Order: sequence, then structure tokens, then C-alpha cells
Amino acid sequence: MERDYSRTDRVESEIQRILATLLQREVKDPRLQGVTITECKVSKDLSICKVYFDVLGANRDDPQVQDALAGFEKARGFLRSSLGKQLLLRITPELRFYYDEVPEKASEIEALIAKALHKR
Repeated sequence: MERDYSRTDRVESEIQRILATLLQREVKDPRLQGVTITECKVSKDLSICKVYFDVLGANRDDPQVQDALAGFEKARGFLRSSLGKQLLLRITPELRFYYDEVPEKASEIEALIAKALHKR
């Protein structure tokens, strides 16, 4: 019987939960205020984790996004060590941070659809 929920899926959701909790309770960097972890993608060997985030009320060109990236770079070591203590894996994945453009692109597509429907 094939599993519907693979190990990488479980690890991804657990990493997302732990990082969100750490951002909310432990990280004091003001550049990371209003930042939400939207998705985590782990490589098959669990060595790399791509962490996608969104900044409340910002788009990709706002300086808040670059500030958040700088804040994540500064907090990378703390986040990884805290993650390792809670995750209980043999290897703690290397964290790489990316701005999540999906919500922004979704709103652009919705606007285009609404415009096309309005022309009808």
C-alpha cells in the first residue's frame, strides 16, 4: 500500500511549524516582524530546505522584502540550530530563504481574469 503522505511532506510541514513558532516567539529582529512562512520544500535527501516567506503588505520590489532577506541571513544559524534541537533528524537541513511570489502572481491573474470578463 502506497503512502499518501511521504516522509518529505511530513518533514516540510514540521519545519514550517517550527520556523513559524521561532519567528513568533524567539526571533527579536525587527526586520522579521510581519513575515509569514508560506511554504517549505525539502530535498529528497533532507539536506536542503527552501523556505518561502511573505511580508505582510509588501510586494517583491519593496525594501521590506530585502530587509527580511537580510534578517533571515543574520538569523540563519540560530534558526537552524533551534530547528535541529526540535526536529530530531540525523542531519539538520541547510536553510535557504526565498520571497514567495505566488500570492502576488495570483492577484495579478485574478485581475486579468476580471478585466477579461468585464470586456465581455
